[in-house]
Amino acid sequence: MMSLKNKIVLITGASSGIGAACAKQFAKLGASVLLCARRLDILEILATQIQNDYGVKAHPFQLDVSHHQAVQTILESLPTAWKNIDILINNAGLAAGLDPIQAGHIEDWEEMINTNIKGLLYMTRAILPQMVAKNAGHIINLGSIAGHQVYPNGAVYCATKYAVKALSEGLRMDLLGTNIRVSSIDPGAVETHFSIVRFKGDMKRAEAVYHGMQPLSPDDIADAVLYCAMRPPHVNISEIIIMPTDQASATLLSRKDG
Repeated sequence: MMSLKNKIVLITGASSGIGAACAKQFAKLGASVLLCARRLDILEILATQIQNDYGVKAHPFQLDVSHHQAVQTILESLPTAWKNIDILINNAGLAAGLDPIQAGHIEDWEEMINTNIKGLLYMTRAILPQMVAKNAGHIINLGSIAGHQVYPNGAVYCATKYAVKALSEGLRMDLLGTNIRVSSIDPGAVETHFSIVRFKGDMKRAEAVYHGMQPLSPDDIADAVLYCAMRPPHVNISEIIIMPTDQASATLLSRKDG
């Protein structure tokens, strides 16, 4: 297995959910973690916790990955000790709304496309050249079962996750002949802030998504990310689809009352 000790790992969307779980699990194994998200106050608390619990370096910084100029400027201004990034985890992403296309809100579409597709591209484009120059590195993209199966009223979100799948496959082709690895982790139902964001703070509707079934946890997904990162250098885990036992497809879930 590859050692993560002293590796520099950049995690987008690190303030909660899967991103925060990845930060803790990588730090526990000795990695130095770069934490970015829009909520700097939460990132700073997480960074302090990681430093205290695991004795590793953690550097939080505010960034909205959907803003290209901000990505360029902020990554270029990172302290020198943090610029040599070994692993990029493109975790930032969201769903906004659950509507048929004919009733969809353009602002929801733009938010999903700008974050889920453009944000992933902006981060990858900014970090990848240094990996190519040293002929080493790993890009790990957080996709979704929605990148394999479209479901009603979710076409635009699904389209963004199909794009993540296509970009991951394209990256592996473009990087063929290098030692850079590309992985995609594609979860089913994971209980995070995902549904709260999708339903714009409607807690009752968000909770109903997981009612009567046991969803995955952020740590379950972080385990899969860690597995990909720690394979020997000649092993590339291209794709992992991971779903709860209570889920058989994007729309088929087993729910138990009581």
